[in-house]
Amino acid sequence: MTRLNAQIVPVTIFAQNCCILFDEDDKLGVVVDPGGDVDRIVEAVEATGVSIEAIWLTHGHIDHAGGAMDLKERLGVPILGPHKADAPLLAALTEQAKMFQVTGAVRNCTPDRFLEEGETVSFGSHIFEILHTPGHAPGHVVFFHREARFLHAGDVLFSGSIGRTDLPGGDHAALIASIKEKVLPLGDDVGFLCGHGPGGRLGDERRTNPFLV
Repeated sequence: MTRLNAQIVPVTIFAQNCCILFDEDDKLGVVVDPGGDVDRIVEAVEATGVSIEAIWLTHGHIDHAGGAMDLKERLGVPILGPHKADAPLLAALTEQAKMFQVTGAVRNCTPDRFLEEGETVSFGSHIFEILHTPGHAPGHVVFFHREARFLHAGDVLFSGSIGRTDLPGGDHAALIASIKEKVLPLGDDVGFLCGHGPGGRLGDERRTNPFLV
């Protein structure tokens, strides 16, 4: 396996971790969750020298998908994900912008392909498994690289916390089930990045996360 790397690009007033996942050797990669500040994302992509193959979305909230259509046009790449259950959220991003009083370019998003659990997505030699993890949003998905023992958890799990469930479509019981039945069983050794704040290891969250113990 060639070397997997990640660069976080903080975007929007929500301090969302837009993530460039890429191969250190062949410089192929993807952008995960471009919530906004598209100029900043493009500058980061150019600085890394990475050739972006696709945009991946974990879910349909504005801070993760608000810049997806603009970035698609800038880079000329498809948008993959999330699960089709988030189609209503993606079709109402401009309404979310009004609700959160977000100014600037926000466009409703139509992915080129929704993702289902059991599918895989990839760039270069890196293959990521799709898990459908509802609770924070109905169509939330996470991306798991089994060989690298790496998870992009979106807003399902944070270091010492979990995703909020008070937004439309949120379901606390479903989120806890997603974490305990799908995410934590991936293994204590799995490292993760998330949509806000620092990442961590699943074993630490299983042992110490106050929402899970």
